[in-house]
Amino acid sequence: MSKAKALEGIRVVELTIWLQGPVAGQYLADLGAEVIKVERPDGGDQGRGVASLKSVPVGDFNWYFMTANRNKKSIVIDLSKPEGQDILYRLVEKADVFLSNLTQDRLASWNLSYEKLSAINPRLIYAMTTGYGPMGGISKPAFDITVQTLTGTATRIGEPGQPPTYTGNGTGDTCGATMGALGVMLALFHRNRTGKGQFVDGSLYSAQLFLGAPYLQSYLAGHHEVAMQRSRRDAPNPLWNLYPTSGKWVYVCAENEDANFAAMSRALDAPELLQDARFATAPLRNANNQALIAAIDAVATQRPHEELAAALARENLPASPVNNMADLVKDEQAWANQYIMKAYSDEVQREVQIRGLPLTLSKTPSEVQTLGPQLGQDTETLMLDLLGYEWAAIEELKAKEVIL
Repeated sequence: MSKAKALEGIRVVELTIWLQGPVAGQYLADLGAEVIKVERPDGGDQGRGVASLKSVPVGDFNWYFMTANRNKKSIVIDLSKPEGQDILYRLVEKADVFLSNLTQDRLASWNLSYEKLSAINPRLIYAMTTGYGPMGGISKPAFDITVQTLTGTATRIGEPGQPPTYTGNGTGDTCGATMGALGVMLALFHRNRTGKGQFVDGSLYSAQLFLGAPYLQSYLAGHHEVAMQRSRRDAPNPLWNLYPTSGKWVYVCAENEDANFAAMSRALDAPELLQDARFATAPLRNANNQALIAAIDAVATQRPHEELAAALARENLPASPVNNMADLVKDEQAWANQYIMKAYSDEVQREVQIRGLPLTLSKTPSEVQTLGPQLGQDTETLMLDLLGYEWAAIEELKAKEVIL
């Protein structure tokens, strides 16, 4: 018998495209909300067309759309037509949440503003995952990479003198989605106390600032150098740095203390480091950081990464080899916690590996029941059972191409 879900009984009307908005809805759906994805007749969410990553084919199923839109229903409505807007209004009447990452201008052009929908349903949580935030007047399209560069994140990555580096992985999109889902749940908590809905926004801009919080705050406090690129060969603390081995790179994270330096020298089997007067104290190690890093490099490159990582662990020094995705999918820890898991794909009629569940709840666990829906697969059922349309009215709306 399956356990109750944290958001069971909550209905979300989702009007999103690409990644940030759909992932916000995916989090809510994983937690048990009924998420009804509203899509355009001309192909639906643009994410349905993704079959490659940077023009490189990836897998034999639409991993991009299917994972970000799992556990959802799909209804196709032409919102440019008044009849389509009326259907949306009827959905909103029966919904707890309206979720979108379209621009406010686009939503207003379809008569779907916060003012309009909250007048229809005062208990509605109107949730946005915008690019730049609801204030300030910027409403242009936003992508993870463009906002990452705008907010200065990329200027900290890469070697000095080289172009700034995009972190990849859609980190801002997925973090912005997390903020959006968190905002929805907080607004639902507030509604349970007051009976009133509200406007919520978790933007891509705010997510990038959140991800860079330690360095942003350090810069605001006056330590401006932390915001710039810095070579690992010039790391201020050589005990907190990335080192090459004969295999993978290994990252060590230790405070610049004498006991830690002695432990690292033992792990490296390099007593000569302790005997070098340039490295005798923390201030000296900081002042001579480039020389110490070069000395550690020379020793570390002679060791396999497994051997060095094990030696560091014996000395209680936090360290990890730099894995790739092929290593990650073999990690038993990821599978044990369902951070990576398998789900059945109707598209290819077999189980596929997917990005799993980021949150663990013992009493109301998340679950992946289905991957992303086929375009419009639930249109007729929702029109009949939820909205109360008669078959004749549904056929008429189909004939007018209001629904698909």
